[in-house]
Amino acid sequence: MKIIAVGMNYVAHCHELHADENLPEEPVIFMKPDSALLKDSKPFFIPDFSRQVDYETELVVRINRLGKNIAPRFASRYYDAVTVGIDFTARDLQRRFREEGKPWELCKGFDSSAAIGDFVPTDRFKDIQNLDFHLDIDGKTVQRGNTADMLFKVDEIIAYVSRFFTLKIGDLIYTGTPVGVGPVSIGQHLEGYLEGEKLLDFYVR
Repeated sequence: MKIIAVGMNYVAHCHELHADENLPEEPVIFMKPDSALLKDSKPFFIPDFSRQVDYETELVVRINRLGKNIAPRFASRYYDAVTVGIDFTARDLQRRFREEGKPWELCKGFDSSAAIGDFVPTDRFKDIQNLDFHLDIDGKTVQRGNTADMLFKVDEIIAYVSRFFTLKIGDLIYTGTPVGVGPVSIGQHLEGYLEGEKLLDFYVR
């Protein structure tokens, strides 16, 4: 099982963190190991190697067929469920790695850095590219997005990624985060919603 993630996929978020950079012309792809997966409402433990771990709330797509070099017009056949996830990022490490031109794996792929909610079948939704999602912390909404605002749509991402990696059943694609990322603290209660339904619920320790 692979965890594939997309960076800089919402315009406002690009301006939020990288105001001096041009918008990407192709999807920005990075990966997390399977040990990054945090599921079943287990708590997230803030790692001791970072002073700032940020939440990044995202729509997550689950691959249900083996695929390689998938055409965009057929990409919708290759996923059957979606949910809300959080791409936890050790922001202080990321800033340093970017400045030094180093890879992102350590700040993005550490243990439990890919929180995942309960999956919902895609046939529940009329249009995957028009879904509202949001994150509440301690009962207050801190981040909100809609998949219509993606720079690269879900089917485009799948087609692009499948040029480089064979997609396999159970692979997960984190499709990018909207504006509003921020740090988490010990004791906080995080709840993620998709189209008003709570799919993600856990505490920070």
